Amino acid sequence: MSQQGGRPTGREDDWWMQLYDDTTEDTGPTGAPDSLDDRFASAATAVNKAPPVATDPPAPARAPAPVPAQRAEADTPSPVDYVGSGPPTYEPEPTALPPADPDDLDDLVADTVLDGAHYGTCALRAASVRGDSARYRGEPRRDSLLTARFGTGENALVLVAMATGARATPGAHRAAAEACHWIGRAVGRSHARLAEDIRAARRGDLKSGLHRLTDRSLGKLRASAAEQGVDPEEYAASLRCLLLPADPDCRTRVFFGVGAGGLFRLREGEWQDIEPRVTDVVGEAVVGFGSLPSETPEGDRLTMDLGIPKPPSPYEPAPEPPREPFRFRASVARPGDTLVMCTSGLAEPLRGEAGLARHLTDRWSGPIPPGLAAFLADTQVRVKGYADDRTAAAVWEV
Repeated sequence: MSQQGGRPTGREDDWWMQLYDDTTEDTGPTGAPDSLDDRFASAATAVNKAPPVATDPPAPARAPAPVPAQRAEADTPSPVDYVGSGPPTYEPEPTALPPADPDDLDDLVADTVLDGAHYGTCALRAASVRGDSARYRGEPRRDSLLTARFGTGENALVLVAMATGARATPGAHRAAAEACHWIGRAVGRSHARLAEDIRAARRGDLKSGLHRLTDRSLGKLRASAAEQGVDPEEYAASLRCLLLPADPDCRTRVFFGVGAGGLFRLREGEWQDIEPRVTDVVGEAVVGFGSLPSETPEGDRLTMDLGIPKPPSPYEPAPEPPREPFRFRASVARPGDTLVMCTSGLAEPLRGEAGLARHLTDRWSGPIPPGLAAFLADTQVRVKGYADDRTAAAVWEV
């Protein structure tokens, strides 16, 4: 369901009522209190001698003014622990902690990270939660989350970055954290120009500029792997980012990154999968589309490719492993929209389990965003068969 309307501006402390209790005591002519028997006798005599007096019926009691509701709780279903055919195998709460090195305590990663903000016309909620599998095995959270504001006032730019380290690698959590920090530094140093390009809707400049910043950040991650003597394919991370301008007159939201995950929009009670599609041509060349000609311009027939690998040239550097394609999307939000960016840990069950999509539709369709604790509960609704880390950022447009 979808609700339209702005955010209530009333506050609970604007509505109040005072109750008074009159406990004054009758006194006699001398000022001393009468005895209890004398007071009852005097009251009875007064009632018997006094003529009847016509009185108006008592006015009905006025109900206190209603307190403006901050959230229509009656219309919002309660949080649930899981959806689907049955409960997951793992326990719903953390069990084992990751091992700790007493000489490197900075390497520890918290089980859960939660953050939020309100700038311009949008309210942000963000959470990163260790998956059920990692909790059971005592492994650190491979997902990393960074929320940062650069600049002040209406010129400020909010960055939400999330990364996931490679599976089954010991330094996955460090690679994810480094990826977030590198892109955070790059965006922070260029935030003034980026905010200007977003307000001016310079889509081409934004795409090319953010592509360079992303390549540079991931290049530093590969350099860090080389310094540690680690395989760059193992010390790698997917990276997804969202840029939110604080200017209330600008509703452009910019997504960019590389790697798997999800980008969704909840509009008028319907989920829209708006993940940018990769349009690069992949696979072997085919005849008529990029394939080699059958002969040279001089008429010589080309020999058949026997599939024998060509030895590397000593004068050329070894080719780098194929990189994930860059993804970019700039869209204009509408009031009432909810934009959700997440890692694969939430994107996969959201695409694969209709019950989770329905539950989050009911929970997140309202114009008022949930509180931090409620958003965390929604983010970690479990689905059997999905036990990876979950990181999500949701933006409510008001």
